Amino acid sequence: MGKNGDGKAQQIKIVVAGPYAAGKTEFINTVSEIETVKTEAKTTKKDEKSKKDHTTVAMDFGRIKIDDDHILYLFGTPGQSRFDFMWDILGKGMVGLVVLVDSTDPKTFHEARKIINFFESRYPAPFVVGCNKQDLDGAWDPQDIRTALDLDDDVQVLPLVAKDKESVKKVLLALLEEIAKYV
Repeated sequence: MGKNGDGKAQQIKIVVAGPYAAGKTEFINTVSEIETVKTEAKTTKKDEKSKKDHTTVAMDFGRIKIDDDHILYLFGTPGQSRFDFMWDILGKGMVGLVVLVDSTDPKTFHEARKIINFFESRYPAPFVVGCNKQDLDGAWDPQDIRTALDLDDDVQVLPLVAKDKESVKKVLLALLEEIAKYV
């Protein structure tokens, strides 16, 4: 990975996906060097309102300049299946995927597996799983989440606190290491 033929920095498209309320917007907000572009609307469904007031309906967008040769573009997907058409739009051209799970909400693990299956089948690319909310009581251990998601041993399943910049950076660096194996 490096500068492209015209001397400009290589643009690396990363998609951040996961079930509703897994922490995708927070993840991108924590590391983006620009003000995150958000497409949020008020939450209308009763079960969703109990978790948060607003939800992403199209995408979140953030940017990180790694060095003079590399710029990461982060695209966060909506979590609800009624917006899954955006997964297809955002998946085009991605070179890596971060799948976030809420470590405290095992009811959402099935949805996370469905998202992994979607991207593996349509846009195969290196991916890592970020086990968010590790700082909260009742958070599942990443190895238990690996088992619940039925992931191969070579998939990195990492602890994460999406509000912590160093934690987010570790997940992104792990993904970049995976991407570098294929370049």
